[in-house]
Amino acid sequence: MNPIIQTLKDHNVSDEKIVEVFQALTQNPLEAMSIISTLGIEQSKLQALMMMVMTNPDLIKQAVDELGLDFSKVEEAKEILKENQQQQQ
Repeated sequence: MNPIIQTLKDHNVSDEKIVEVFQALTQNPLEAMSIISTLGIEQSKLQALMMMVMTNPDLIKQAVDELGLDFSKVEEAKEILKENQQQQQ
């Protein structure tokens, strides 16, 4: 199982919410980050999860494939994440 999905399941996040997170990741990564932050995951684990999501787009692709979502949206999301990271530097 994808480590991002596994982490969410380990924190009792429902399958529906997991799909919502990954749909948001494929459409609006910043929105996805805000959704993830509302899932009730303790701060230290939340930071690790956010870093995993932000720094490893291949894990997002794997999760999207596993969930049967549209990968072309992931490519767009990767570009948005890259632009946001460059703006923050």
